[in-house]
Amino acid sequence: MNEIPFADPTPYVGLPPKPKFTDREWFQALDQFARVFAIRPGERVLMLTDPLLDTRVVDAVTGLARARGATVTQYMAPHTSLPGVPEAVKPIIEQADFVVSTWFCSIEDPFNVAMRKRGQRWVKITYFRDLDLLKTPQARFPIELVGEIIRATEKRFPKGRDFDLRFTDARGSDLVIGYTKAMRDAMFAGNRWRGRMFADEPGCYVHYLPTHGPNFWDSTANGNDPQAKVRIEGMLYPQWAIGFAQPFVERIAFRFKDKHVTEVKGDSAEAAILRDMCLGSRLIEGGGCGFNPKAPRYTVYPAGSNSPGALHFGVDLAKPSDYIRRVMPNWEEPPVHQDLIAFDMTVTAGDEPIIDKGFLVALRDPAVVEMAKRYGDPVELLEAGP
Repeated sequence: MNEIPFADPTPYVGLPPKPKFTDREWFQALDQFARVFAIRPGERVLMLTDPLLDTRVVDAVTGLARARGATVTQYMAPHTSLPGVPEAVKPIIEQADFVVSTWFCSIEDPFNVAMRKRGQRWVKITYFRDLDLLKTPQARFPIELVGEIIRATEKRFPKGRDFDLRFTDARGSDLVIGYTKAMRDAMFAGNRWRGRMFADEPGCYVHYLPTHGPNFWDSTANGNDPQAKVRIEGMLYPQWAIGFAQPFVERIAFRFKDKHVTEVKGDSAEAAILRDMCLGSRLIEGGGCGFNPKAPRYTVYPAGSNSPGALHFGVDLAKPSDYIRRVMPNWEEPPVHQDLIAFDMTVTAGDEPIIDKGFLVALRDPAVVEMAKRYGDPVELLEAGP
């Protein structure tokens, strides 16, 4: 007679329990929030929102603005994925001093770019759609330290000469973006690459929560001209993409030539979907990287991953994707965009290492470590994930 194996009742405990959220942490997050939204007395604040945004987020920004003697106007679009600013909304935007937006077109729409050149300040809240996000580790991570990590990354990109920005990994990726001196100067001149993460500088554009970007390359490097010619070529083997429940089992290859996807290789169902979706698409984000060490690494929706050292490559599709419409009908981005994600790439700018097998080298920069000491244990702050 076979005996039923005895179930071991031992309550194994190898790690400490997850700490409870405290009032101390709440006030840390509130202070970061209030400083990012650097609204001034008398300013006209405009919120460009959508029906799915948590109304408590609107209340939070409105309450802060009123406390500072500013006025708030809200314009709600039917959804976030507007391809451009509607003509009827442009006069409303023109009257604002400070804009808070959920809209996808916030960054690249020429009208919005022109408004920032005139000094208008913008906060994009793709990562602050729910007020409860204030209770997360990334919300209370010191934003000055995020800025120092960004500056430590920026200084690794060669100055005064042309160089190749190269992305490689053990799967066989070898993607190159050819940087000219002029591109380098343009790309890294903005407030974010200078580590200015508060919306207090004329013409600034920041993200809140402060997890996404700035990108290693996007159209900023070419004067915000999406049609500018850039040498972008090679192979990319992403591990995941937005709209797929889990990372790929198969090695799926994307071939790039002159910024465009010219081939998608693979035999799996996922490869077939991506081939139909992405052939002919154009790279618009070459190495989207996060700089907040407490951002979740394996959370890739709605865009990302935004964990330091993880990368996403944003492509704009040649045509809207029915697959995206089916699986993400309420996605914050339009069905003509896709993020291809990799967690373990090595990135070099010329001979300078930027990322080493998924680890952002700047996290161990002496200036970053020294600043981290002001806020706690540098190793825990910079290298212990959320």
